[in-house]
Amino acid sequence: MRHGEVFNPEKVLYGRLPGYHLSDRGRAQAQAAADWLTPRDITHIVASPLERAQETAAPIAEVHGLAIHTDADLIESWNQFEGERVAPGDGALRDPRNWPRLRNPMKPSWGEPYDEIAPRMMAALHRARVNAEGHEAVCVSHQLPVETLRRAMTGRKLAHLPLPHSRLCNLSSITSFVFDDDRLVRWAYTEPWGL
Repeated sequence: MRHGEVFNPEKVLYGRLPGYHLSDRGRAQAQAAADWLTPRDITHIVASPLERAQETAAPIAEVHGLAIHTDADLIESWNQFEGERVAPGDGALRDPRNWPRLRNPMKPSWGEPYDEIAPRMMAALHRARVNAEGHEAVCVSHQLPVETLRRAMTGRKLAHLPLPHSRLCNLSSITSFVFDDDRLVRWAYTEPWGL
């Protein structure tokens, strides 16, 4: 699951920076996901150590009477633009001083490579699967790691347009993987906030 909306009035790329919490809307998105997951047989909840992921996991844990475990492998990918405004029109991407960081968008050259994100996310997924064996687990992470995991699990190329709108991973969305033992048999995607 991806975390809910973050309170970010400065509109910076917050990445792994501490102190970024869910907005009011983000808390409502997390609650909508918890409500949608209420009938599920969830026995294990794990989240990235970042505040927004922990806060998104909280209503799910409360509904199911479970503790939230933390897995550092679920953390946001690192990015050299953390703390900067990089949305279209902000100018950071047009600044020639930044161009060396933008030399290879298929790696990407400005942050954690996709081929490093995928194995750590797969490891976290399989640990959660083992911890919830015979039941269901919820893992709360971040957009790029979840998108990279989905691509890795479904045999798609990891490299993709590094634009958030090109990813199947909206705020508070749930990407599900169903296993038979350790073999992936199907996957699904839903957006409880949008239902």
